[in-house]
Amino acid sequence: MKNLILIRHAKSSWDAPLVDKDRPLSKRGIDDAHLMADNIEQHLPKSYVVWSSTAARAKHTAQIFAQTLSIPLDTVIFKDELYTFDENTLEEIIKGFDNQFDNLILFGHNGAITNFVNIFGNRAIENVPTAGFVSLSFNENDWKDIQKGVTEKILFPRDLKKYDSPLTGKQVY
Repeated sequence: MKNLILIRHAKSSWDAPLVDKDRPLSKRGIDDAHLMADNIEQHLPKSYVVWSSTAARAKHTAQIFAQTLSIPLDTVIFKDELYTFDENTLEEIIKGFDNQFDNLILFGHNGAITNFVNIFGNRAIENVPTAGFVSLSFNENDWKDIQKGVTEKILFPRDLKKYDSPLTGKQVY
């Protein structure tokens, strides 16, 4: 069995005139990354490999998760080829993962993530938002053979935030 966790990078900043790959996280992105990292540990396998895109916003998101979850930063593998917005490229990269490992956590980009989870998962997701977390499991024993899997867990920052209900005025989650 193979397990894949896809995490979209947190919200990036558009304040500075930078090339796309160099855009940092916004304050909201940093806050959302911490919020998500604080609430996913129970949804993680006991051991895993962590990959991240080399884009600044993905790297920073992965670093926040690593720090919060006590993942040694030197074990996070930053891969240039994960700076992709195409689900076919993402599929090719995932299917090339080493079979000695059953669990992969990947920090990447949209629309590759949303499209990938809709092709390989069993639940339709309109959009995986920034800092969104989706866990998939596959019955195959070889990464290159993964087909339709099971969407095990979907968690988005909005699921964890308090807000005032417009109907009651009370805080709800």
